[in-house]
Amino acid sequence: MTRRLFLLLSLLFLRVFISGAQFSINNERLRDIVAGYGQAEVSVIISDYSALDNLTRHVSVTAVKNNTAEITLSRLTVEWFIAQRLNYTIREKISLKGLLTTASSVSKAYQWDTYPTYTQYDSIMQSFPVSYPSLCMLDTIGTSINGKLVLALRITGNPGAFATKPEVFYTASMHGDETGGYILMLRLADYLLSNYNSDPRVKELLDNLDIWINPLSNPDGTYNSGDAISSPVRFNASGVDLNRNFPDPTLSGMVYEKETLDMMSFMRKHRFVLSANFHAGTEVVNYPWDRWLSKLHADDTWFHSISRGYADTAHIYGGDGYMNDLENGVTRGALWYIVYGGRQDFMTQYLHGREVTIELDYQHVTPAAQLPLLWDNNWHSLIGYLENAMFGVHGGVFDIETHLPLPAQVFIKGHDTDSSQVYCDSVSGSFVRLIAPGSWPLTFSAGGYRDTTINVTVNDRQKTDLTVYMQKEEVPPDTLLPEPPALWPNPASAVIKALLPEAVTGSVNVLIFNHSGQTVIFYDTECYKDVPLDIDISKLPSGTYSAVFTNNKRKSSCRGRFIVIK
Repeated sequence: MTRRLFLLLSLLFLRVFISGAQFSINNERLRDIVAGYGQAEVSVIISDYSALDNLTRHVSVTAVKNNTAEITLSRLTVEWFIAQRLNYTIREKISLKGLLTTASSVSKAYQWDTYPTYTQYDSIMQSFPVSYPSLCMLDTIGTSINGKLVLALRITGNPGAFATKPEVFYTASMHGDETGGYILMLRLADYLLSNYNSDPRVKELLDNLDIWINPLSNPDGTYNSGDAISSPVRFNASGVDLNRNFPDPTLSGMVYEKETLDMMSFMRKHRFVLSANFHAGTEVVNYPWDRWLSKLHADDTWFHSISRGYADTAHIYGGDGYMNDLENGVTRGALWYIVYGGRQDFMTQYLHGREVTIELDYQHVTPAAQLPLLWDNNWHSLIGYLENAMFGVHGGVFDIETHLPLPAQVFIKGHDTDSSQVYCDSVSGSFVRLIAPGSWPLTFSAGGYRDTTINVTVNDRQKTDLTVYMQKEEVPPDTLLPEPPALWPNPASAVIKALLPEAVTGSVNVLIFNHSGQTVIFYDTECYKDVPLDIDISKLPSGTYSAVFTNNKRKSSCRGRFIVIK
């Protein structure tokens, strides 16, 4: 070996040694940050789509800008990330000192330019129904792992009409360190309630909609260090990203967090026709699909239109510099980056709803001093987005002889795909089909009844009213399968699992009724071969129940019985 070659090899070895040592130092520092703070933020240059897709399946990608992925790691994901041996840059934590000004009292918090303590937040939410008993009520979605309440405020005029009003839902701060939406939702609730009798636009909203607002869906992440917000983190108390924790047909074996299970139960109960989920990290309205790059939602045109409406209104009131990321403030989620297990797609596919994700601020933590500006930039858009639920086709479906309501499916042949169809309320028969302007053939289908198709014209920003009467089939088809579903445990008290025969799997309607024939559970979901459904029966009283599972496309069905004990 020549001396020159020896020197070159020595230099190469030294460079590799130094690089490896530096890599080890970065890893230890990354571990220390996660251990001390609860999370760490890193940036990774992405070489291709498959590399990004691998990351999004395992860690919380928070944004993709140019060819760089911004990632937030928790104690659950940091070791997996280190094991990938990626070149990464640790993004230094921004000091929050002086940014998260805490309200000195509840009355100060009501000025919306400071952050309330958790105790003050609870007091504010409790005060709304006391001050406006005829316009709102307070409900509890559930509790966090650490026992904090996940609250939702129900706001509506003419409360006697609850049963037939379309329900809409706003929720914020699933990521505990994305704080601006939290205050925005509290202020919106206050605005709607205090302006009902003075603002015709607000009055029309409350008279025609049942509005639910959940300002804080991850209280353990926001208030992870005590009663005041000082070092909020993205994750819940278990270190899980709640916006990557919902059912997803492309994932298996997911363990659902308590907050997720409570939220799914709440959303299944209310079947919201329209919803929005508020975040931060950029400024854009993100619409479905998040998980599928290669296909569009059946109502992609409508989704783009309402998203465009939110962003364009924000441009008017926030200026050209606000909400202009990606496609001038709008993006189809998967075009930005793939998200698996997100709530937006769960709401839209599994529950047949219509949800978008709205990123309000480039800063995850909005400084308290900028909260009034965030409100000024967005409140017109918030009102306008809710108004979308008053348009499209609104109606009811009934038996032509008895005039009793029917839980019919409402779908458009050749248009609806991936669970974009909607369903009538099982109690009132009412339905809402939000859709782009045009002429649409709506088909109504209910077990034991003849399918009914009606051509409907939908005009821009107008409501089309429709009442449908259906006739019974003379000889109802026998679509029951000889093979019953496997139901266990039986008896059960909280959750029952249902393994369905293969011929019923796919898009499935779940119907459960009691010994009196009264429907107690009714919803649609996706069911896969050899994967049992988890059915929440925790709110059912003791007794014997019948369950009918019907494939929405093939109409094949099966039934079984189970017992609830308390």
